[in-house]
Amino acid sequence: MAVAAVAAALGVSSLAACGGSDDSASSGGSGGKGGGGTPSKTVTLVSHDSFNASPAVLKEFTKRTGYTVKVLKSGDAGEALNKEILTKGSPQGDVFFGVDNTLLSRALDNGLFTPYEAKGIDQVDAATRLDRSENRVTPIDTGDICVNYDKKYFADKKLDPPRSFGDLLKPEYKNLLVTENAATSSPGLGFLLGTVARYGDDGWQEYWKKLRANGVQVVDSWEQAYNESFSGSAGGKKAKADRPLVVSYASSPPVEVLYAEPRPKEAPTGVSTGTCFRQIEFAGLLTGAKNETGGKALLDFLISETFQADMPLNMFVNPVVQDVPLPELFTEFGAKVDKPETMAPDEITTGREQWIQSWTSLVVK
Repeated sequence: MAVAAVAAALGVSSLAACGGSDDSASSGGSGGKGGGGTPSKTVTLVSHDSFNASPAVLKEFTKRTGYTVKVLKSGDAGEALNKEILTKGSPQGDVFFGVDNTLLSRALDNGLFTPYEAKGIDQVDAATRLDRSENRVTPIDTGDICVNYDKKYFADKKLDPPRSFGDLLKPEYKNLLVTENAATSSPGLGFLLGTVARYGDDGWQEYWKKLRANGVQVVDSWEQAYNESFSGSAGGKKAKADRPLVVSYASSPPVEVLYAEPRPKEAPTGVSTGTCFRQIEFAGLLTGAKNETGGKALLDFLISETFQADMPLNMFVNPVVQDVPLPELFTEFGAKVDKPETMAPDEITTGREQWIQSWTSLVVK
Protein backbone atom coordinates (compact mmCIF):
# COMPACT_ATOMS: atom_id res chain seq x y z
CA MET A 1 0.00 0.00 0.00
CA ALA A 2 1.90 2.91 -0.22
CA VAL A 3 0.95 4.22 3.16
CA ALA A 4 4.52 4.31 4.44
CA ALA A 5 5.38 6.62 1.59
CA VAL A 6 4.06 9.31 3.92
CA ALA A 7 6.99 8.64 6.21
CA ALA A 8 9.40 8.46 3.30
CA ALA A 9 8.21 11.85 2.11
CA LEU A 10 9.03 13.29 5.52
CA GLY A 11 12.60 12.13 5.16
CA VAL A 12 12.35 8.99 7.30
CA SER A 13 14.81 6.39 6.10
CA SER A 14 13.57 2.90 5.27
CA LEU A 15 15.44 -0.32 5.91
CA ALA A 16 17.09 -1.51 2.71
CA ALA A 17 18.36 -4.80 4.09
CA CYS A 18 18.90 -6.66 7.30
CA GLY A 19 22.28 -8.23 7.86
CA GLY A 20 24.06 -6.73 4.89
CA SER A 21 23.64 -6.80 1.13
CA ASP A 22 24.40 -10.48 0.64
CA ASP A 23 23.39 -11.39 -2.91
CA SER A 24 23.45 -15.11 -2.24
CA ALA A 25 19.71 -15.27 -2.94
CA SER A 26 20.61 -15.23 -6.60
CA SER A 27 23.39 -17.81 -6.33
CA GLY A 28 23.22 -21.40 -7.45
CA GLY A 29 21.45 -22.74 -4.38
CA SER A 30 17.78 -23.56 -4.62
CA GLY A 31 16.91 -22.89 -0.97
CA GLY A 32 15.39 -26.27 -0.33
CA LYS A 33 13.74 -26.84 -3.72
CA GLY A 34 16.24 -29.48 -4.69
CA GLY A 35 18.86 -29.37 -7.42
CA GLY A 36 21.97 -30.18 -5.40
CA GLY A 37 23.28 -26.65 -4.74
CA THR A 38 23.96 -25.10 -1.37
CA PRO A 39 20.73 -23.51 -0.14
CA SER A 40 20.82 -19.73 0.05
CA LYS A 41 20.56 -18.15 3.48
CA THR A 42 19.22 -14.91 2.01
CA VAL A 43 15.56 -14.44 1.11
CA THR A 44 14.75 -11.51 -1.16
CA LEU A 45 11.57 -9.52 -0.67
CA VAL A 46 10.53 -7.44 -3.70
CA SER A 47 8.27 -4.55 -2.78
CA HIS A 48 7.00 -1.08 -3.56
CA ASP A 49 8.99 1.79 -2.09
CA SER A 50 6.82 2.00 1.03
CA PHE A 51 7.84 -1.26 2.66
CA ASN A 52 9.40 -0.61 6.04
CA ALA A 53 10.09 -2.70 9.13
CA SER A 54 12.03 -2.25 12.33
CA PRO A 55 15.58 -3.65 12.10
CA ALA A 56 14.99 -5.59 15.32
CA VAL A 57 11.96 -7.30 13.80
CA LEU A 58 13.82 -8.50 10.72
CA LYS A 59 16.67 -9.64 12.94
CA GLU A 60 14.11 -11.65 14.88
CA PHE A 61 13.13 -13.36 11.62
CA THR A 62 16.80 -14.23 11.05
CA LYS A 63 17.10 -15.54 14.60
CA ARG A 64 14.05 -17.77 14.16
CA THR A 65 14.79 -19.11 10.70
CA GLY A 66 18.44 -18.54 9.86
CA TYR A 67 17.46 -16.51 6.79
CA THR A 68 18.56 -12.92 6.22
CA VAL A 69 16.05 -10.62 4.52
CA LYS A 70 17.14 -8.54 1.55
CA VAL A 71 14.58 -5.90 0.53
CA LEU A 72 14.46 -4.85 -3.12
CA LYS A 73 12.28 -1.78 -3.69
CA SER A 74 10.88 -1.27 -7.18
CA GLY A 75 8.95 2.02 -7.29
CA ASP A 76 5.30 2.59 -6.46
CA ALA A 77 2.84 -0.28 -6.23
CA GLY A 78 1.79 -0.31 -9.87
CA GLU A 79 5.35 0.08 -11.15
CA ALA A 80 6.67 -2.69 -8.91
CA LEU A 81 3.93 -5.07 -10.04
CA ASN A 82 4.53 -4.29 -13.72
CA LYS A 83 8.23 -5.08 -13.32
CA GLU A 84 7.37 -8.48 -11.87
CA ILE A 85 4.96 -9.21 -14.71
CA LEU A 86 7.72 -8.42 -17.21
CA THR A 87 10.10 -10.83 -15.46
CA LYS A 88 7.59 -13.53 -14.51
CA GLY A 89 9.08 -17.02 -14.25
CA SER A 90 12.50 -15.46 -13.62
CA PRO A 91 11.71 -13.10 -10.75
CA GLN A 92 13.94 -10.55 -9.07
CA GLY A 93 13.32 -12.16 -5.69
CA ASP A 94 11.47 -14.79 -3.73
CA VAL A 95 8.46 -12.97 -2.25
CA PHE A 96 6.53 -10.00 -3.59
CA PHE A 97 4.87 -7.64 -1.12
CA GLY A 98 2.45 -4.86 -1.98
CA VAL A 99 -0.06 -5.98 -4.57
CA ASP A 100 -3.46 -4.73 -3.39
CA ASN A 101 -7.08 -5.57 -4.12
CA THR A 102 -7.27 -2.95 -6.89
CA LEU A 103 -4.57 -4.77 -8.93
CA LEU A 104 -4.77 -8.30 -7.54
CA SER A 105 -6.38 -9.91 -10.58
CA ARG A 106 -3.64 -8.53 -12.83
CA ALA A 107 -1.04 -10.38 -10.75
CA LEU A 108 -3.06 -13.59 -10.51
CA ASP A 109 -3.99 -13.64 -14.19
CA ASN A 110 -0.30 -13.40 -15.06
CA GLY A 111 0.57 -16.40 -12.88
CA LEU A 112 3.05 -14.50 -10.70
CA PHE A 113 2.58 -16.57 -7.55
CA THR A 114 2.99 -20.16 -6.41
CA PRO A 115 0.21 -21.28 -4.03
CA TYR A 116 1.19 -21.52 -0.38
CA GLU A 117 -0.98 -21.62 2.73
CA ALA A 118 0.96 -19.63 5.29
CA LYS A 119 1.22 -20.88 8.86
CA GLY A 120 -1.15 -18.88 11.08
CA ILE A 121 -3.51 -18.00 8.22
CA ASP A 122 -6.48 -19.11 10.36
CA GLN A 123 -5.84 -16.04 12.57
CA VAL A 124 -6.20 -13.66 9.63
CA ASP A 125 -9.45 -11.74 9.15
CA ALA A 126 -11.48 -13.91 6.77
CA ALA A 127 -12.80 -10.83 4.92
CA THR A 128 -9.28 -10.12 3.63
CA ARG A 129 -8.67 -13.60 2.21
CA LEU A 130 -9.72 -12.82 -1.35
CA ASP A 131 -7.86 -15.83 -2.83
CA ARG A 132 -8.83 -18.29 -0.12
CA SER A 133 -9.56 -21.17 -2.49
CA GLU A 134 -6.05 -21.21 -3.99
CA ASN A 135 -3.84 -19.32 -1.48
CA ARG A 136 -1.72 -17.73 -4.18
CA VAL A 137 -1.46 -14.60 -2.03
CA THR A 138 -1.49 -13.95 1.73
CA PRO A 139 -3.24 -10.87 3.17
CA ILE A 140 -0.82 -8.68 5.15
CA ASP A 141 -2.51 -5.37 5.96
CA THR A 142 -5.47 -3.10 5.31
CA GLY A 143 -5.88 0.65 5.03
CA ASP A 144 -8.28 3.27 3.74
CA ILE A 145 -7.66 5.66 0.87
CA CYS A 146 -9.38 8.93 1.83
CA VAL A 147 -9.29 12.66 1.24
CA ASN A 148 -7.13 14.43 3.86
CA TYR A 149 -7.54 18.11 4.70
CA ASP A 150 -5.33 20.89 6.04
CA LYS A 151 -6.91 21.88 9.38
CA LYS A 152 -5.27 25.31 9.50
CA TYR A 153 -6.55 26.27 6.06
CA PHE A 154 -10.15 25.49 6.93
CA ALA A 155 -9.92 27.09 10.37
CA ASP A 156 -8.46 30.27 8.87
CA LYS A 157 -11.21 30.38 6.24
CA LYS A 158 -13.89 29.53 8.84
CA LEU A 159 -14.98 26.80 6.44
CA ASP A 160 -16.01 23.27 7.35
CA PRO A 161 -13.92 20.64 5.55
CA PRO A 162 -15.74 18.30 3.13
CA ARG A 163 -17.07 15.10 4.65
CA SER A 164 -18.22 13.11 1.62
CA PHE A 165 -17.68 12.56 -2.08
CA GLY A 166 -20.68 14.78 -2.75
CA ASP A 167 -19.25 17.64 -0.70
CA LEU A 168 -16.21 17.82 -3.00
CA LEU A 169 -18.49 19.11 -5.78
CA LYS A 170 -19.61 22.15 -3.80
CA PRO A 171 -18.42 25.57 -5.03
CA GLU A 172 -16.72 26.38 -1.72
CA TYR A 173 -14.19 23.62 -2.45
CA LYS A 174 -13.40 24.71 -6.00
CA ASN A 175 -9.69 24.40 -6.90
CA LEU A 176 -8.82 22.87 -3.51
CA LEU A 177 -8.41 19.13 -4.25
CA VAL A 178 -5.37 17.33 -5.67
CA THR A 179 -5.57 13.63 -6.53
CA GLU A 180 -3.32 11.08 -8.18
CA ASN A 181 -3.60 9.71 -11.70
CA ALA A 182 -5.72 6.55 -11.56
CA ALA A 183 -3.66 5.03 -14.38
CA THR A 184 -0.32 5.42 -12.59
CA SER A 185 -1.02 5.53 -8.86
CA SER A 186 -2.50 3.04 -6.39
CA PRO A 187 -4.26 5.68 -4.23
CA GLY A 188 -5.47 7.41 -7.39
CA LEU A 189 -7.01 4.16 -8.60
CA GLY A 190 -8.48 3.48 -5.17
CA PHE A 191 -10.14 6.89 -5.13
CA LEU A 192 -11.59 6.27 -8.59
CA LEU A 193 -12.93 2.89 -7.46
CA GLY A 194 -14.45 4.57 -4.43
CA THR A 195 -16.44 6.88 -6.68
CA VAL A 196 -17.53 3.96 -8.90
CA ALA A 197 -18.68 2.07 -5.81
CA ARG A 198 -20.49 5.14 -4.50
CA TYR A 199 -22.21 6.30 -7.72
CA GLY A 200 -22.35 3.13 -9.82
CA ASP A 201 -21.74 2.60 -13.53
CA ASP A 202 -24.51 5.05 -14.35
CA GLY A 203 -23.23 7.90 -12.21
CA TRP A 204 -19.47 7.90 -11.65
CA GLN A 205 -18.56 9.56 -14.97
CA GLU A 206 -20.98 12.41 -14.36
CA TYR A 207 -19.45 12.79 -10.89
CA TRP A 208 -15.96 13.18 -12.37
CA LYS A 209 -17.18 15.66 -14.97
CA LYS A 210 -18.46 17.80 -12.11
CA LEU A 211 -15.30 17.28 -10.06
CA ARG A 212 -13.18 18.37 -13.01
CA ALA A 213 -15.38 21.44 -13.47
CA ASN A 214 -14.79 22.15 -9.78
CA GLY A 215 -11.05 22.38 -10.38
CA VAL A 216 -9.62 19.02 -9.26
CA GLN A 217 -5.89 18.80 -9.97
CA VAL A 218 -4.41 15.48 -11.14
CA VAL A 219 -0.72 14.58 -10.68
CA ASP A 220 1.13 11.37 -11.48
CA SER A 221 2.02 10.08 -8.04
CA TRP A 222 1.18 10.16 -4.35
CA GLU A 223 4.56 11.76 -3.68
CA GLN A 224 3.71 14.72 -5.92
CA ALA A 225 0.21 15.07 -4.53
CA TYR A 226 0.96 14.77 -0.82
CA ASN A 227 4.47 16.17 -0.48
CA GLU A 228 4.44 18.85 -3.19
CA SER A 229 0.86 20.01 -3.69
CA PHE A 230 -0.89 19.46 -0.33
CA SER A 231 -0.57 22.43 2.02
CA GLY A 232 -1.18 20.38 5.16
CA SER A 233 1.86 18.08 4.96
CA ALA A 234 5.34 18.87 6.22
CA GLY A 235 6.68 18.57 2.69
CA GLY A 236 3.88 20.68 1.27
CA LYS A 237 4.58 23.47 3.73
CA LYS A 238 8.21 23.54 2.61
CA ALA A 239 7.08 23.57 -1.03
CA LYS A 240 4.55 26.36 -0.32
CA ALA A 241 1.80 24.10 -1.64
CA ASP A 242 -1.63 25.60 -2.28
CA ARG A 243 -4.06 22.64 -2.24
CA PRO A 244 -5.63 21.99 1.20
CA LEU A 245 -7.31 18.73 0.09
CA VAL A 246 -5.45 15.61 -1.07
CA VAL A 247 -6.19 11.96 -1.73
CA SER A 248 -4.06 10.04 0.79
CA TYR A 249 -4.82 7.65 3.66
CA ALA A 250 -6.81 7.55 6.90
CA SER A 251 -3.50 6.81 8.63
CA SER A 252 -1.62 9.81 7.23
CA PRO A 253 -2.30 12.17 10.20
CA PRO A 254 -0.32 10.04 12.72
CA VAL A 255 2.74 10.35 10.49
CA GLU A 256 2.54 14.13 10.60
CA VAL A 257 2.52 13.89 14.41
CA LEU A 258 5.16 11.19 14.84
CA TYR A 259 7.87 12.88 12.78
CA ALA A 260 7.19 16.52 13.64
CA GLU A 261 9.69 18.49 15.74
CA PRO A 262 8.45 19.44 18.25
CA ARG A 263 5.68 16.86 18.33
CA PRO A 264 2.25 18.58 18.23
CA LYS A 265 -0.61 17.69 20.55
CA GLU A 266 -2.98 17.56 17.60
CA ALA A 267 -2.47 16.32 14.04
CA PRO A 268 -2.29 19.21 11.54
CA THR A 269 -4.35 17.19 9.06
CA GLY A 270 -7.74 15.51 9.20
CA VAL A 271 -9.61 12.85 7.23
CA SER A 272 -12.89 13.16 5.34
CA THR A 273 -14.20 9.75 6.35
CA GLY A 274 -17.04 9.79 3.81
CA THR A 275 -14.54 9.64 0.92
CA CYS A 276 -12.77 6.37 1.75
CA PHE A 277 -12.08 3.15 -0.16
CA ARG A 278 -10.82 0.06 1.67
CA GLN A 279 -7.47 -1.29 0.45
CA ILE A 280 -6.04 -4.74 1.24
CA GLU A 281 -2.38 -5.55 0.59
CA PHE A 282 -1.01 -9.02 -0.10
CA ALA A 283 2.28 -10.87 -0.40
CA GLY A 284 2.98 -13.98 -2.43
CA LEU A 285 5.67 -16.54 -3.21
CA LEU A 286 6.98 -15.65 -6.65
CA THR A 287 6.84 -18.40 -9.26
CA GLY A 288 10.41 -19.35 -10.08
CA ALA A 289 11.77 -18.12 -6.74
CA LYS A 290 15.34 -19.33 -6.14
CA ASN A 291 14.77 -19.63 -2.40
CA GLU A 292 11.29 -21.07 -2.16
CA THR A 293 11.79 -22.47 1.35
CA GLY A 294 13.02 -19.11 2.65
CA GLY A 295 10.14 -17.39 0.87
CA LYS A 296 7.60 -19.59 2.63
CA ALA A 297 9.24 -18.87 5.98
CA LEU A 298 9.04 -15.14 5.25
CA LEU A 299 5.33 -15.35 4.39
CA ASP A 300 4.73 -17.15 7.69
CA PHE A 301 6.60 -14.36 9.49
CA LEU A 302 4.68 -11.55 7.77
CA ILE A 303 1.48 -12.72 9.46
CA SER A 304 3.13 -13.41 12.81
CA GLU A 305 2.16 -11.16 15.70
CA THR A 306 5.76 -9.88 15.83
CA PHE A 307 5.60 -8.42 12.32
CA GLN A 308 1.93 -7.45 12.41
CA ALA A 309 2.41 -5.41 15.60
CA ASP A 310 5.38 -3.62 14.00
CA MET A 311 3.46 -2.40 10.94
CA PRO A 312 1.25 0.41 12.29
CA LEU A 313 4.09 2.84 13.10
CA ASN A 314 6.35 1.72 10.25
CA MET A 315 3.98 1.37 7.32
CA PHE A 316 0.95 3.06 8.92
CA VAL A 317 -1.44 0.26 8.05
CA ASN A 318 -3.78 -1.99 10.02
CA PRO A 319 -2.87 -5.60 10.86
CA VAL A 320 -4.96 -8.37 9.31
CA VAL A 321 -4.29 -10.73 12.18
CA GLN A 322 -7.05 -10.47 14.75
CA ASP A 323 -6.41 -9.04 18.23
CA VAL A 324 -2.98 -7.56 17.45
CA PRO A 325 -2.69 -4.47 19.70
CA LEU A 326 -2.42 -1.07 18.02
CA PRO A 327 -0.09 1.70 19.25
CA GLU A 328 -1.77 4.58 21.07
CA LEU A 329 -0.40 7.18 18.64
CA PHE A 330 -1.86 5.26 15.70
CA THR A 331 -5.32 5.05 17.25
CA GLU A 332 -5.33 8.55 18.75
CA PHE A 333 -4.45 10.46 15.58
CA GLY A 334 -5.57 8.10 12.81
CA ALA A 335 -9.15 8.19 11.56
CA LYS A 336 -11.47 5.27 12.19
CA VAL A 337 -13.44 4.52 9.04
CA ASP A 338 -16.60 2.60 9.85
CA LYS A 339 -18.18 2.47 6.40
CA PRO A 340 -15.57 2.62 3.62
CA GLU A 341 -16.55 1.98 0.04
CA THR A 342 -15.62 -1.54 -1.06
CA MET A 343 -15.81 -3.56 -4.24
CA ALA A 344 -15.71 -7.30 -4.94
CA PRO A 345 -12.50 -8.51 -6.64
CA ASP A 346 -14.36 -9.93 -9.64
CA GLU A 347 -16.09 -6.58 -10.15
CA ILE A 348 -12.72 -4.80 -10.10
CA THR A 349 -11.34 -7.38 -12.55
CA THR A 350 -14.22 -6.88 -14.97
CA GLY A 351 -14.31 -3.10 -14.88
CA ARG A 352 -10.88 -1.79 -13.94
CA GLU A 353 -9.24 -1.26 -17.33
CA GLN A 354 -12.36 0.29 -18.89
CA TRP A 355 -12.87 2.55 -15.89
CA ILE A 356 -9.27 3.75 -16.08
CA GLN A 357 -9.57 4.36 -19.82
CA SER A 358 -12.83 6.26 -19.47
CA TRP A 359 -11.51 8.23 -16.49
CA THR A 360 -8.40 9.22 -18.44
CA SER A 361 -10.51 10.48 -21.34
CA LEU A 362 -12.76 12.43 -19.00
CA VAL A 363 -10.25 13.93 -16.60
CA VAL A 364 -6.75 13.95 -18.07
CA LYS A 365 -7.09 14.31 -21.84
